[in-house]
Amino acid sequence: MQLLDGADLGYGGAPVLRDVRLNVVVGERLALLGRSGSGKSTLLAALRPALLARGLRVALVPQDTSLVPQLSALRNVLMGRLDDHGALYNLRTLVRPRRVDRVGALAALERVGLGVEADRAVESLSGGQKQRVALARALFRKGQVILGDEPLSAVDPRQAEALAGTIATTFPTAVLALHDVGIARAFATRVVGLKAGTLLFDLPVGALDARRIEALYAG
Repeated sequence: MQLLDGADLGYGGAPVLRDVRLNVVVGERLALLGRSGSGKSTLLAALRPALLARGLRVALVPQDTSLVPQLSALRNVLMGRLDDHGALYNLRTLVRPRRVDRVGALAALERVGLGVEADRAVESLSGGQKQRVALARALFRKGQVILGDEPLSAVDPRQAEALAGTIATTFPTAVLALHDVGIARAFATRVVGLKAGTLLFDLPVGALDARRIEALYAG
């Protein structure tokens, strides 16, 4: 899928990335690498409407998690499917979830190691736990593609590797912005490096060598 073809991407009329050309092949796991401010979030934000325009169901894990602090982990996970139903169904789901929805949301929390925290308010959870709730919400939503903006940055490396495996086995196609090169190597089939407003490289993960990594993060 050619999602972007010569696009200038940014906010408020100020491009962050220029002349972006990017295709995503079904079945790929794409990792976006680069220093903070390199444009990874900007690129992900542009990919979502491009994917939706092709009729694909997209699950999203935003960098700020976009959770409702006062609600329980379970109810935040249930919000992953709010756009599948009307207002009355959603209101009942948040007040008194149907059994099928509760079972599905609990299963998603179990997959990220938070089943025992299902009824805790999100505001009482740690940063890593909140990030896992956001991932559970995406798992509950399901879809052909997952977009994640640093979805594993607040969890320890061993847990992050396991969660990356969960993502890989759940979603046919994935695009994740990652800060850990080791996890990117283990997870991705393809890597894109962003630096100074450009795509510095776009290559199979096996071609990601020390020279390219150094060039990406230097300066």
